[in-house]
Amino acid sequence: MTNSDPIAALSTVDPKKISKEEFVSLLSAASEVAGSGEAVDLSSIDPHSFARLISRASKDQIEAVMARPELRVRVLDEVFRRMEVHFKAEKAGSARAVVHWRIASGEDYERYETVIADGACSVNKENKAEPRVTVTLSPAEFLKLASGNGSAPVMFMTGKIKVKGDLGFAAGLSNLFSIPKA
Repeated sequence: MTNSDPIAALSTVDPKKISKEEFVSLLSAASEVAGSGEAVDLSSIDPHSFARLISRASKDQIEAVMARPELRVRVLDEVFRRMEVHFKAEKAGSARAVVHWRIASGEDYERYETVIADGACSVNKENKAEPRVTVTLSPAEFLKLASGNGSAPVMFMTGKIKVKGDLGFAAGLSNLFSIPKA
């Protein structure tokens, strides 16, 4: 598979029609473009295209991408950056909460903090405040959840998501965001 613009290719490629290696190569090329300082970056991928990409990718393809630290961090950073954009302030009302995310990759974790306060959502890469809830899951499961391709209750019941803290708040957390669908 060849495409001179890997970012554009991400919006149109059907992962079911390419190999795991080609999928990793395409995301790696897109990551290099995004990291090169060029005007185009991962934020130019439409949320619905991203959700479609994840829904069509096999578990092996997603896990292969997320096994590469530089790709995992770039993809997770972009997803968390978009949380602020997809936050539904009207659903949050006066809710105040800190959510710590632990995205587990073997023994290592990528950590993020989501702060919901005053009708806004902000994201930090460092955990600064005491959490109301801590959510732990694998990178592949997180991508399924963030792209609308996974069910948080089912993932929780099957042990794919671990929650520590306010379970009631955690159960309604996805309602505070517009989660794109494929």
